[in-house]
Amino acid sequence: MKQRAWVFAIAMVALSGLLVQAQGQKPASPPGTAAAQVGGKYVQGQNGQTYQGGKWIELTYGRPIMRGRQNIFGAGADYGKTVNGGAPVWRAGANQTTRLKTEVPLIFDGKTLPVGEYSVFVDLKEKVWTLIFSNWPAQQEYDPKNKAALWGAYGYTPDKDVLRVTMKLDTLPFSMDQFTIAFTDVVADGGKLAMMWDKTMASVPFKVGN
Repeated sequence: MKQRAWVFAIAMVALSGLLVQAQGQKPASPPGTAAAQVGGKYVQGQNGQTYQGGKWIELTYGRPIMRGRQNIFGAGADYGKTVNGGAPVWRAGANQTTRLKTEVPLIFDGKTLPVGEYSVFVDLKEKVWTLIFSNWPAQQEYDPKNKAALWGAYGYTPDKDVLRVTMKLDTLPFSMDQFTIAFTDVVADGGKLAMMWDKTMASVPFKVGN
């Protein structure tokens, strides 16, 4: 029954997306990116300084909006259920699976995420968010017959997890209307990956590996 429920849910999401496209309207959860370039340095040349040797970290995701809702993550036993939409974990956004591509190894809490491209999920608990990097491939368009790749987090299983790390939770002094992922406090050899929505900010520091 659970499988039927999430299949129906993602079918409705995909259908609504197609209707929006057909009508030429802006999608309800516009696509977004977060990017940082690390490991390089500025070099003085004849035409001024140029940044050389940097490696890119880029994250693509859908950006849902509050639209007047309150306490989007819920509380108690229902925490996370609204944003999960019946999936076992959160896609950390909306629509297609959130993806991270890194040209440099990233070290989270002593664990290394190798160079490559990964699906990104969050296991939501009321006082603990766990960031997940996974080898699950992502569907670009919803296909219920495709069991080898995911749409959002529907059908997620942990067997393809590459790295899990606990995120630090903070309460924002304001409500963030649109879900936002950002790289913060970035220096040449690291920074933080932060997710902000409503009054919650979850973040995790990383170091640049060799």
